[in-house]
Amino acid sequence: MTIQEKLQIIKQTTGLTQTKLAERLGVSFAAFNSWWTGKSSPRPKMLSIIDELFLEATGQKIIPDEQLTAKKQALAKKSRKYKSVIAKILNNPDIRDTFLLKLTYHSNRIEGSALTEPDTAAILFDNAVLPNKSLIEHLEAKNHQTALNYLFNHTAGKGGIDEELVLKLHGILMNGIRSDAGAYRNHAVRILGVNLPTANFMKVPDLIPAIISEAAQKTDDIIALSALIHSRFEQVHPFSDGNGRVGRILICAMLLKANMSPAIIRQEKKRLYNTYLYKAQTKNDHSQLEDLLCDAVMDGFKVLERVDIK
Repeated sequence: MTIQEKLQIIKQTTGLTQTKLAERLGVSFAAFNSWWTGKSSPRPKMLSIIDELFLEATGQKIIPDEQLTAKKQALAKKSRKYKSVIAKILNNPDIRDTFLLKLTYHSNRIEGSALTEPDTAAILFDNAVLPNKSLIEHLEAKNHQTALNYLFNHTAGKGGIDEELVLKLHGILMNGIRSDAGAYRNHAVRILGVNLPTANFMKVPDLIPAIISEAAQKTDDIIALSALIHSRFEQVHPFSDGNGRVGRILICAMLLKANMSPAIIRQEKKRLYNTYLYKAQTKNDHSQLEDLLCDAVMDGFKVLERVDIK
């Protein structure tokens, strides 16, 4: 594979522009563009860096145990600063609203919403009706806000993680959008873009309670458990629509229960997120998904600390 082909795959998978890729590699745009067009070749050290980025972007990178351990330890240290993360969120309206905005915008954008972050803010906090956006997009934003508020209050009230919570969250998210809101699918589905079998719909009512029961268990490694549960939940694909959004809110529920920040999985990492999720589901290797979740939770702690995460 040529260097140009690798760079094209990296660009496509990461969603980065050529300018951002040049910044990521620490080189000038002119130098990067010369490699892109084949007018010159990177030096051996840079070739090694590009190869490593290629492995990361395509889900082939092996995450060293010590790297994951260090990230998880950093998150645990952050967690110990807070007697109650959920109380910090609910007692500070600015922090709560930032989570509502970031989680709603990024999760819906991952699913294909065309709303920008300012659009989302206007709908969530000003009840704006945007003439150039669809009714469904308005409902998706408001419903996601309502689902998160429900989860925050549920967690603060010591509510558990169970099947009832998952069905409730789906019912809120799909309210006014689907007639089967809050109910499991009764037909076969395919996950677009990947060759991954989903569960027979007749087995969903048995599979999901077992997965949720495991999600509610105590653990010394909430990141590993969250990645495991998320990969299983998404492969079962229990609903006709909304599986990704419910699954990401379920991750937040697990994290909050462990006194961790909600995970803000950024929309610009959509392709990496999907690649790592697929790797976890097909190769039983959750390391890159765990690594991504660590970064997403760290972004959440930045919100708690009122650090801008634009």
